[in-house]
Amino acid sequence: MVRPPEPPEPSPSPPRTTPFHSSRPHGPPPSNAPSTGSPGGRPTIVFHLIYTETSARFESHIADILHGVRTGDLGDLSTAQLHRVSELQCETVREENEITRELAKWQEGAVELVEAGGDGNVEEKIGGLMSVLVKADELRMRTIWRVAEMLTPQQAVEFLIAAAELQFGVRVLGLNHDNQRENV
Repeated sequence: MVRPPEPPEPSPSPPRTTPFHSSRPHGPPPSNAPSTGSPGGRPTIVFHLIYTETSARFESHIADILHGVRTGDLGDLSTAQLHRVSELQCETVREENEITRELAKWQEGAVELVEAGGDGNVEEKIGGLMSVLVKADELRMRTIWRVAEMLTPQQAVEFLIAAAELQFGVRVLGLNHDNQRENV
């Protein structure tokens, strides 16, 4: 089996100046982009995607499957693959929940900073937000890579294409929504 290349190692000090530059997609974030601190969306969205794609492809090939024909695509995941995806989902949910708690703690501190009239270390607060955003981004990317490693090469290609289509689709919807609001 051909394995995808290893995910890039996270930069020890990301070349970003503010949390608003930490987004993987370039340009302003659309207003309806899914988010948990990470501009690219919740890391667990990967599992919704794989289950949706698997179900859609399974349904489209049901007659072939009943006759014992294997397609090798995402609709043809093995029991072992589904089990590994499920285990990774549980692990990712735990990590995502921890990041969500960190973001909530940061937000509480930011509110206190604003209520105090900005009398505090703004740079420290921005650094704290950067830390949370970087963790969320790394979890999302690590999750995508780990799911791709569980799949056959054909399945991995189909999964990564679906992930890219989802990201671009959500982005276009958000940009269209933002454009409509600006024209009102």
